[in-house]
Amino acid sequence: MATRAPETDGRRSAAAARRRVREGQIIAATRALFDQRGVRDAQIEDIAKAVGINRAIVYRHFTGKEELFALTLVGYLDELHEELQAAFAVHADARERLAALVGAFADYGVAHPAFVDCAQALMRRSGPELLDEVSESAMFRLGRAITTCLTVLTTALEEGAASGEFAVKDPSLLANTLYASGLGALQLARVGLLVREAAPGIPDVASISPSQVREYMVDSALALVTPR
Repeated sequence: MATRAPETDGRRSAAAARRRVREGQIIAATRALFDQRGVRDAQIEDIAKAVGINRAIVYRHFTGKEELFALTLVGYLDELHEELQAAFAVHADARERLAALVGAFADYGVAHPAFVDCAQALMRRSGPELLDEVSESAMFRLGRAITTCLTVLTTALEEGAASGEFAVKDPSLLANTLYASGLGALQLARVGLLVREAAPGIPDVASISPSQVREYMVDSALALVTPR
């Protein structure tokens, strides 16, 4: 007796393909709005309009704004991973390699301020909150994207420690710390202002450039791994 399973499977495959295309369009529109306006000004209505759909369709593909933002961040992280890999491959010396990696991270963050905003926005949410608002599959994709970036840095720290050039007890923890603190430093680069005390009790504001922040990030990373 003939079966119609292959035809049914074909329709399902076509529907899945259309869904992936639409999801890609929505994420691409979100990324474009991030780059043009920043994360705070990117609204679901504007994203839907850019794709030519209504906002209800966006929520058919994503559990909410947080999941859409998380998957948009994946795109930034994939690009950052390529930059980190390139920096890793150029240098054999452990200190030069670490400096190149931190510099590449700083350069990418300065060039893509929406990446910094998006990453910080998600980091401000607790783990349970994200798990409630972002699907398991999206969290896996985000976790994988972050891990691939951190692995490049962790490997550089591990190799430096193995050669005796670095004094690092926990390379993975240091890599995570450099990532988190680096995002904060990049926000400082974006604001461009430094607060300090001009005299006891008298605050003062000075300007700081992205290149100064970049130099500080590199110097700080090298200081953390230098044997005492």
